[in-house]
Amino acid sequence: MAEPETLEGTCLCGAVTITIRPAERHVDACHCDMCRRWAGGAFLSMPAVTDIAIEGAENVTRYRSSDWAERGFCGECGTHLFYHLLPADSYSCPSGLFARADDFPLTSEIFIDEKPATYSFAGNRERLTGAQVIAQFNAAHGQ
Repeated sequence: MAEPETLEGTCLCGAVTITIRPAERHVDACHCDMCRRWAGGAFLSMPAVTDIAIEGAENVTRYRSSDWAERGFCGECGTHLFYHLLPADSYSCPSGLFARADDFPLTSEIFIDEKPATYSFAGNRERLTGAQVIAQFNAAHGQ
């Protein structure tokens, strides 16, 4: 089996560099109200990783957005850097940080029941409601 591809991305000002090795080559979309407020639309992210390096971490501001997650952004330019799921210690990073991810396919959409009518992604893929996502999370974390 081939070693996962390394992706490197930077914030707008270059103060923070994120390096990840996603095990899968695809992008996911979250339509929850919080992600849409944070991202200005659906949060398009690389699959969650635990293998992450953050250069310039002193420039990262972390915001605890719920009991189970925090969001990170560059304290200098405001670029969104990651969604950190605390129980799994995994990070989902915006796909736009990584130029080499431009051709990764969109394979899933979550919180589809919170998606506004103002946009829709073409194509067939897995689409889960918020209740389905929470049930999967609880099952995976013994809750």
